[in-house]
Amino acid sequence: MPYLGSEDEVKELKKALCNPHIQADRLRYRNVIQRVIRHMTQGSDMSGVFMEMVKASATIDIVQKKLVYLYMCTYAPLKPDLALLAINTLCKDCSDPNPMVRGLALRSMCSLRLPGVQEYIQQPVLNGLHDKASYVRRVAVLGCAKMHTLHGDSEVDGALVNELYSLLRDQDPIVVVNCLRSLEEILKQEGGVVINKPIAHHLLNRMSKLDQWGQAEVLNFLLRYQPRSEEELFDILNLLDSFLKSSSPGVVMGATKLFLILAKNFPHVQTDVLMQVKGTLLAACSSESRELCFAALCHVRQVLHSLPGHFSSHYKKFFCSYSEPHYIKLQKVEVLCELVNDENVQQVLEELRGYCTDVSADFAQAAIFAIGSIARTYTDQCVQILTELLGLRQEHITTVVVQTFRDLVWLCPQCTEAVCQALPGCEESIQDSEGKQALIWLLGVHGKRIPNAPYVLEDFVENVKSETFPAVKMELLTALLRLFLSRPAECQDTLGRLLYYCIEEEKDMAVRDRGLFYYRLLLAGIDEVKRILRSPQSDPSLRLLEDQAERPVNSWASDFNTLVPVYGKARWATISKCQGVERHGPELPNTASFATSGPLIPEENKERVQELPDSRALMLVPNHQLTAECFEKTWLSLKVAHQQVFPWQGAVHPDTLQMALQVVNIQTIAMNRAGAQPWKAYLSAQDDTGCLFLTELLLEPENLQMQISVKQNKARTETLNSFISVLETVIGTIGDMKS
Repeated sequence: MPYLGSEDEVKELKKALCNPHIQADRLRYRNVIQRVIRHMTQGSDMSGVFMEMVKASATIDIVQKKLVYLYMCTYAPLKPDLALLAINTLCKDCSDPNPMVRGLALRSMCSLRLPGVQEYIQQPVLNGLHDKASYVRRVAVLGCAKMHTLHGDSEVDGALVNELYSLLRDQDPIVVVNCLRSLEEILKQEGGVVINKPIAHHLLNRMSKLDQWGQAEVLNFLLRYQPRSEEELFDILNLLDSFLKSSSPGVVMGATKLFLILAKNFPHVQTDVLMQVKGTLLAACSSESRELCFAALCHVRQVLHSLPGHFSSHYKKFFCSYSEPHYIKLQKVEVLCELVNDENVQQVLEELRGYCTDVSADFAQAAIFAIGSIARTYTDQCVQILTELLGLRQEHITTVVVQTFRDLVWLCPQCTEAVCQALPGCEESIQDSEGKQALIWLLGVHGKRIPNAPYVLEDFVENVKSETFPAVKMELLTALLRLFLSRPAECQDTLGRLLYYCIEEEKDMAVRDRGLFYYRLLLAGIDEVKRILRSPQSDPSLRLLEDQAERPVNSWASDFNTLVPVYGKARWATISKCQGVERHGPELPNTASFATSGPLIPEENKERVQELPDSRALMLVPNHQLTAECFEKTWLSLKVAHQQVFPWQGAVHPDTLQMALQVVNIQTIAMNRAGAQPWKAYLSAQDDTGCLFLTELLLEPENLQMQISVKQNKARTETLNSFISVLETVIGTIGDMKS
C-alpha cells in the first residue's frame, strides 16, 4: 500500500474520481470520496484532487455533498481560483427543494474564506432569513455574522441588524438564540446586542422551549436588562425560579447569577437562592467530569466568602478520593479548611492526617499546611497531629511541619512550648532551603527553650561551606546572633567562626554584607545588638489580617459563573489582556498539519501583509514548533535585538511559568529545574507574518533580577515591542502569583 499522502496515492484517488464506471456506481463513488476525506483528516495533502472533488459536488446524494463541501471548505484557501468554480454549484444548491441541501450549501458558502466571496453569499443569506424551513433560517442567521466578519472593518448594515432583531420573534427557538449570537458579533464594536423590556420579556417567556445550551446563553444576555420597578423585578425572579432546579449545571449557574445580580438590593433573596442551589453545587463537586468538578469547587469557595457555614453539614462531600487528580484534591483540602467547626473538627483533622502520608509529596505537604491553617483556631489538636508527623522522619513531611510550626508560634504564642519540645532531632530529616530556614529561625528566636539549640546551629556552621542557598546562610547569621544574646557562653565560639567565614571567605555579597553588619553591630556594644535584634517573638494581631471578614454577595456576584473563580480576578484579567493582544479577525483554517508544498496565503494577500508588517497588533501562531537543534543554530546566528531586566524574588516555578507561556502561544524549548543556580529558560514564538522571536530568561538569585534577551529574525520594532509587552505581562503575573 502506498504511503499516505504520497504522489502515488493522490494519483490513484484522482484516477478513481475520474473513472466513469465508478461515477456511475453511487456507493463506489462515495467510498472513494470517503478515502479522500480520511487521508485529509489524517494530515495528508489532498489538494491535488480539488478539481475532481468540485465536480463530485454535482450530485443528489446529500451524504456525498456533505463530504465534498467539507473538503472544499478545508482546501479553498489553498486553491482560491478553483474554489470559485464551486460557487455556481453552491448557489444552485441554495435553491434546491430539499431544505437540508439548501442549509448545507448556505453553510458551506459562508465557510469559504476567499477574497471576493462576499458578493456571492449576500443574496443567498438574505433569502435564507425568510426561508420556510427552520434549519435554513438557523444557518442563514449565523451566516450573517460570518458575512460581517468577512467584510472586515466595513460599517454595520442597519437593515440586516433590524432584520435579525425581528427574527428574535421567530417560532423556532434555535433561530432566536442564533439571532442573539449573530447580533452580538455584528454589534461588538457598539457594545453588543441591546436587551430592552419587550425583548427581555419575550426571551423569558420563550425560555422553556429552548434546549439547555440556549437557556444558558439567554440567561447570560438577560444580565444586561435592569427591571424598571420592584414589581417587575419579582415577576422576573418568579419566572426564573424553575430554572434553579434544572438538570443542567450550566443553566442553574446562569440562573443563579441572574438572581444574584437582579436581587442586589435584597440580601435575603440572594441568601435564599444560594441555599436553593446548594444541592446542584454539591452534585457538581462529585461529578465524573473533572473540569466540572474543579469549576464547582472554585465556586463553592467563592460562596463560602459570604456564607462561611453554608456547606459545613456536607463536609464529607469534600473528602478526597484516591483516584482524583491532584488539582481537585488541592481544592477540596482548601474547602475543608473553611468548613471546620466545633462539631466536625475531629473528623476533618483525621481525614487530613491520612492525606499527610499520601504518595504524592505535594499533596501531603498541602494537607500539612491545611492542618497548620486550622491550628490557628484549634491549636492543641493540630499541634499534637503535627508532632506525631515529625516522628515519621520523612524529609518532605518534616520540612513542611517545621515551616508550619514557624508560622504557628508567630500567630499563636500559646503553642510555643509544645513546638519547642517537638523540634529536637528533626534537623536530621531536613534538606531543602525553606525547611532549613524555618528550623534555624525557630532555634534562634526560641532557642533558650530548646536545650540542644546551640549545638544544632553549630552543626549548620560546620557545614556552611557546602551550603548552596545564600538565604540559609543569612538566616543562620541572624539566628546565631539572637541565640548568643540569651546563651552567650555556648554560642560565642560558633558565632566567631561563622562571622569569620562570612566576612573572609564567602563569595555571595549579600551574605558577606550581613556578616559585616553584625560584626560592626557587635563592636557598637551588646546593648545596641539587643535593641535591634530583640524584636517581638510573636504577633497574634496578624490573625486579624488573615481572618477575612464575610464579604457581601454583591462583591463577587458579577464574577459568578465566569472563569474568575477558577483563575482569580488578577490572573484572569492578565490572561484576558494577553489574549487581547492577539488580532481577532478572519483567519485561515489550521493547515499546519498538511504536508503541503504550496503557499498557505495567496500571493496577492502575502504581498499586502509584507508591505505593512507593523500596521497591526501582534498575533502569535498557536501551533509553532521549533526543535532544540534548530533553535540553537538560529540563536547563534542572530544578534540580541532587545535586553531587559525585571525584578524577581525567590525561586522560579517552571511548571507554572510554562503553563502561562502556553496561554499566549510561546513555546518552551528548554528550562532548568526549580532551584537551579543560575536558572535559565529558552523560549520560541512566531507571529503570523513569519517573524521569529527567540528568548533567553536568566535568573541569578543574588541579583534578585530576571534578565530577558530577545533575538528576532526580522527587524520589526513594533512587533518586537508587542512581543516584549506580552512577555512582560506573563512574567509580572507569575511574579505576583509566586509572591
